[in-house]
Amino acid sequence: MWAVLHVSGEMDLVTSPVLRRRVHDAVADGRRDLVLDLSEVVFCDSSGVGVLIATRRLIRSCQGRLRLILPPERAPAGTAGPGAAARGRGAHVNRVLGALGVRRLFDVHPDVASAVGAGPDDEEAGPLSA
Repeated sequence: MWAVLHVSGEMDLVTSPVLRRRVHDAVADGRRDLVLDLSEVVFCDSSGVGVLIATRRLIRSCQGRLRLILPPERAPAGTAGPGAAARGRGAHVNRVLGALGVRRLFDVHPDVASAVGAGPDDEEAGPLSA
């Protein structure tokens, strides 16, 4: 059963502890399969990356599964069409993880439906604004 945490806004030194706490709360509640929906994150610094890596370590230590929702990179200039603004959100995290060489550590999906499989046993947790 998947727990989905929706993260929005910025993942920085001020807001990252909120996400860390929500992850720890989910694990303490027995959730071992976790999806972090980062599609609405507009900024992520090293503390945000640190929370993602720590989350991966925690989930793996519990024999759980972690999946990230990261939209694809923004369309090249001049090719913006419907949905271009949405692709800009969350794509920042994708670029940061790629630049640091840690994106390969994560199971990345373009949307929640593809991450959880939309089966009858899947369940979403309430939204989180970090």
